[in-house]
Amino acid sequence: MSLCFAMVAGEASGDILGAGLIKALKQQYPDARFVGIGGPKMIAEGFETLYPMERLSVMGLFEVLGRLGELLKIRKQLFNTLLELKPDVFIGIDAPDFNLKLEQKLKEKSIKTVHYVSPSVWAWREKRVFKIKKSVDLVLCLFPFEVDFYKKHEVPAVCVGHTLADAIALETDTQGARQQLELVDDLPVVALMPGSRGGEVSRLGELFLQAAELIKQQVPTVQFVLPAANQDRFTQLTHMLADHERLSVKLLNGQSREAMASSDVVLMASGTAALEGMLFKKPLVVSYKLSALTAYIVRKMLKQPFVSLPNLLAGKELVPEILQEAATPENLANAVLNFLQNKNASAHLKEEFTQLHNWLKRDADVAAAKAIIELVKIK
Repeated sequence: MSLCFAMVAGEASGDILGAGLIKALKQQYPDARFVGIGGPKMIAEGFETLYPMERLSVMGLFEVLGRLGELLKIRKQLFNTLLELKPDVFIGIDAPDFNLKLEQKLKEKSIKTVHYVSPSVWAWREKRVFKIKKSVDLVLCLFPFEVDFYKKHEVPAVCVGHTLADAIALETDTQGARQQLELVDDLPVVALMPGSRGGEVSRLGELFLQAAELIKQQVPTVQFVLPAANQDRFTQLTHMLADHERLSVKLLNGQSREAMASSDVVLMASGTAALEGMLFKKPLVVSYKLSALTAYIVRKMLKQPFVSLPNLLAGKELVPEILQEAATPENLANAVLNFLQNKNASAHLKEEFTQLHNWLKRDADVAAAKAIIELVKIK
């Protein structure tokens, strides 16, 4: 009888992790079945998704309320399906608000459970660790410092590193990326990355374009690249760019990694993309805006002084974080211009980012697969 691995990924970053994990597990178990909720990369590896992954992609404490009924219905139906299926293990990939309750209920039914990507319990809402302890048999952590936190709370955890650190080369081919995107090689490039969700682009897209206008006033030769995460974001950004024709922004459909690799500086929304930017050794200016009420609550609960992964990993401010009311076109433009005009700052960041890259490079897909196989004691 072939093995069955159930998985749920809630967004694009989880889809990348899930696809790599499936590939590594299939090396040992080519006939295994992979089923649950996943995205296009997981599906390309033979994953059976029972619901579109996009239905789980919701941001913000209050933004989720409008979709709560649908999400609860999906989770209940998926739980019943998995009870019948009796997978050898369930792996929740990130999406803790959806996955942890599902993991708890499955664990109560004697199904082994793994949570891949630690929720940021070390940063805010620390008491969630007790729910995690009740819900999972193992946490797969991306970052070394997370394992120490779980040890303190007697939760089984291993660090597998980050698959992006394995996938992205230690040396970035900036010139090759510029040729690929048909950019002028010896002129400065700024990548604009206002996020992958519609709400993020609504809050940050126009703000970033206004900052770009100010940057261009100071550096007239600057080139801007703007990668859209998908076709919907491409359409959304096309409408925004209609009011900024003088910027001559190169709008891309996808190609976010090429955009980052080609750049001198990246202006971006906080999120997994900040980790990618760090791995490409690019100076980053990180920004974010939530609804006022969500931001108020998050600030009350936040236990860490930073929100971006490069700063969290380093334990100090490497890149500027310009958030909420501080996120003005002037502040963003000044931060980008500082990197464009200060080559020493860029060189220092490259050294710091290279150290962090080596720290995270652990063959994550294989390490995660090995930990899961050991957990379920598959012979």
